[in-house]
Amino acid sequence: MGALTHESLVEYLLEEAFEVAETIETGADEAELRGELGDVLLQVVLHARLAEERGSFAFDDVVRGLTAKMIRRNPHVFRPDGSLQDTFPASVEEIVRKWDSIKRAEKPERGDPFEGIPQGLPALARAQKSLDRAARAGFRRAQPLMVEQASPVVEDVHPVVELVETLDSEQQLGELLLAVVAAARTRGFDAERALRAAVRQYQDSHRPINPAGPRTRS
Repeated sequence: MGALTHESLVEYLLEEAFEVAETIETGADEAELRGELGDVLLQVVLHARLAEERGSFAFDDVVRGLTAKMIRRNPHVFRPDGSLQDTFPASVEEIVRKWDSIKRAEKPERGDPFEGIPQGLPALARAQKSLDRAARAGFRRAQPLMVEQASPVVEDVHPVVELVETLDSEQQLGELLLAVVAAARTRGFDAERALRAAVRQYQDSHRPINPAGPRTRS
């Protein structure tokens, strides 16, 4: 094994994050979750150590930056000194509105509502994140382009949408998605690639023509 680099560690960071998700979703015991979280934390420590060796930043700097960001982005929760406020917003919706408002004030140059969504996200996660961003940006309907506009595929899409509205659980939704992927495979389609293309089309139709400013992460 060669020298550790940020690039060589990426696969392990992703693997450990997925293992945490699997531990949570399968209802594993607390000890296993604790161990998996420790594995993710180790990846953070390793990346910070590599940066420290370059004289860039250390683990303490990561923690201080995160602490300052949480206090700055959540004045409805924290006082400037980091202590808790006496009262909190009445709803999650109000908290989200305040968070978004502060983010916009911090980065007024950001005109693209989809900026900061990682390109490397799996297509389904990227689709859900994009629809969420569109809704929070105030679009009247955060629906895919093909559902909003008349096209030859609309008639094929509507029955699927209506079917989803009859589902009672995520298990049923998962079974439907698996069936769609299976049907796509039978037709010779790549479901992941197809959804990536649809998400790109959706984002392009809901962003400014020439968003200003450099691309940044949230």
